[in-house]
Amino acid sequence: MTDLIPELRTPVAPEGTGRVRTGMAVSRVDGHAKVTGAAQYAAEHAAPDLAYGVVVSGTATKGRIKSIDTGAALAAPGVIDVITHENRPKMRSNDLAFKDMTAPAGSPFRPLFSDRIFYSGQPIALVIGETFEAARHAAALVKATYDIEEHDTNLLDSLHKAYKPRPLKAGFTPPSSKGDGEKAWDAAPVKIESEFYHGVEHHNPMEMFASTVVYGEDGHLTIYDKNQSSQNCRWYVSHAFGLSKDKVTVRNPYVGGAFGSGLRPQYQLPLAVMAALKLKRSVRVVLTRQQMFSFGHRPETWQKIKLGATPDGKLQAIWHEALQETSRLEDYVEVIVNWSGQLYACDNIKLDYKVIGQDRHSPIDMRAPGAAHGVHALEVAMDEMAYQLKMDPLELRLKNYAEVNPLDDKPYSTKELRQCYLQGAERFGWKDRPLEPRSMRDGEELIGWGMATGIWDSLVMVARVSAVLHADGRLVVSSAASDIGTGTYTVMAMVAAEQLGLPLERVTFQLGDSTLPLAPIEGGSSHMATVGGGVHGACDKLKTTLLKMAQSQKDSIFKGMKAKDVEFNDGKIHLRGQPDNGIELSALLAQAGKDKVEEKFLMTPQMLKQRKYVRAVHSAVFVEVRVNEKLGIVRVTRVVDAVAAGRIINAKTATSQIIGGVVWGISQALHEESFTDHRLGRFMNHNFAEYHVAVNADIHDIDVIFVDEDDRVVSKQLGAKGVGEIGIVGTAAAVANAIFHATGKRLRSTPITPDKILLGDHEVPVGQRS
Repeated sequence: MTDLIPELRTPVAPEGTGRVRTGMAVSRVDGHAKVTGAAQYAAEHAAPDLAYGVVVSGTATKGRIKSIDTGAALAAPGVIDVITHENRPKMRSNDLAFKDMTAPAGSPFRPLFSDRIFYSGQPIALVIGETFEAARHAAALVKATYDIEEHDTNLLDSLHKAYKPRPLKAGFTPPSSKGDGEKAWDAAPVKIESEFYHGVEHHNPMEMFASTVVYGEDGHLTIYDKNQSSQNCRWYVSHAFGLSKDKVTVRNPYVGGAFGSGLRPQYQLPLAVMAALKLKRSVRVVLTRQQMFSFGHRPETWQKIKLGATPDGKLQAIWHEALQETSRLEDYVEVIVNWSGQLYACDNIKLDYKVIGQDRHSPIDMRAPGAAHGVHALEVAMDEMAYQLKMDPLELRLKNYAEVNPLDDKPYSTKELRQCYLQGAERFGWKDRPLEPRSMRDGEELIGWGMATGIWDSLVMVARVSAVLHADGRLVVSSAASDIGTGTYTVMAMVAAEQLGLPLERVTFQLGDSTLPLAPIEGGSSHMATVGGGVHGACDKLKTTLLKMAQSQKDSIFKGMKAKDVEFNDGKIHLRGQPDNGIELSALLAQAGKDKVEEKFLMTPQMLKQRKYVRAVHSAVFVEVRVNEKLGIVRVTRVVDAVAAGRIINAKTATSQIIGGVVWGISQALHEESFTDHRLGRFMNHNFAEYHVAVNADIHDIDVIFVDEDDRVVSKQLGAKGVGEIGIVGTAAAVANAIFHATGKRLRSTPITPDKILLGDHEVPVGQRS
């Protein structure tokens, strides 16, 4: 039976927290552990006789390693070994062995597998030392020479090389079309045509990628790793190295941010495993901040949108195409254009999507992958159309509001987007907005108001959950879920506590261990509906078992009672409405001679029902900006984000998720881009000094509204959807639209930096955009 794993240091709510109900604002149960340092991350777990690995990054972009000199490094004090492609432990050779559960089509990158160089910054060696300092010093002594081949990292010069991606990854739906988008656009009385460019963005979570591999006496590997699925990483390690899965345990009880960067195993994991297997010793490998820029990223993207409408604003044509970078090894794909077939009623929709191979590492999902770019382009184009029509941007969206999904006429499981528009506009004061640009000013600052729509899929996957009630009244619920800072520990404990009528401090939700019951990868805002539904189901089965136990007692008052006739409150089961007429759960187990009772639940999507509906979360984002006309500096001074995301389980952590997404959307709009020197094929600003992100001074008032919604198609048990991704979607577009309202300049590439404000988007040299 599943019980607490001591090594996980699973957090519990403080004594006195008391009863909770879903929907309340509840502080994180793991908050105390994090602020006091009790929470241990991947690079903080102790192990006897621990060695330290430091990665040597290559300097070539494409070619082969001609020679690699490790002599000086091996001679350095404290150095144990240097692993290269020439002396690494045995690994499997077939692509399938290296495909994790989210791998796209193609051949996954395999560190130190051969002398081939696929991208700049690729790991070419691992130095292992008795101390981190010894390994770091020796890593600088490793010298390599290369046979260089011509590389290509310039997307905008390679648009003519685009191709349809190979067989697509699970969850990606190729774009479809409806009607005749080309003919309808040609015939439309009012039309716009716009091109959009988005540069590379890199994940920058506070915790850098790290793996601590603890080598057991029996050869068992216990791996503490930064990831978004312990079971995905166990799958990868066991397959890549030919190890039985019972010889590998992966743990990720605390993750210091991920945002998609941990969906796939990153290269420090196989490198740490290589070293542990070769040395038969525990090894830790931590990447540097610069090396955090040497793997997956949000891909560089070029898009074109054409919209056609009648003079009164009715859309007649939507035409959206996107070209996006991928690596030479894999066809990484994102859902970029599909949103343009879901948001607005239109009879003629043409969608197209292709990829372009570049000499870079494969991109990887980053918060709201595809939507963050695709919806940005659509929503800026809609704003441009509104001005072409001399119509309020909100009025245009309401006029083309889709009551059913435009592409296939399917109904929505729930859709309260209209209320998002209305409540968000009311809170923001949108009715007082003058239509004309450059019509509001405060001193040297022009003031602009912009808005945009947000949309994201509502995903449900498969999960198993165990619920164990102990004789002392303590409830332990377990699943191999992940908490990347989103509040998973807390919301799952809340669901269980409400179901069993227990105070929150008597409930423990255990996650972050590959030996726990099956859980999906933590991504796509799916954990609440999936694992949360499993928690609800396991506790519901436990209640049924406890009722049967109560009925079996001599002279039981529960004989003949059904689930609707009883309640679980304050650690007891009692007749409904009669709290004094029942029995303590601890006494019930004692009388039955049991020290614990366990139930398990398999959570599966309602696939036959769900296929009849389109399932999505929606939002309406309203933004105020102030633009210094002389300096080109933009300040986002006010944001109202109205969100429809099903039932909200924890109002506090859900609000935090939306605020975090909005902050990132502002950062996407104004700050974030990784610049490439195409002569070298290398990202140049690979540090926090030059890779700009939004900081405290950039963020002002953010007001979050949750519109009432209850979706039992997405989540039969909870009515919830998910809030992790939707906060970023539409935010950058709303900022761009507000900047146009303030300045009269239509800027279509991100980030919108001061030079673009001053010069105009089209006057910024292409070489400075990537």
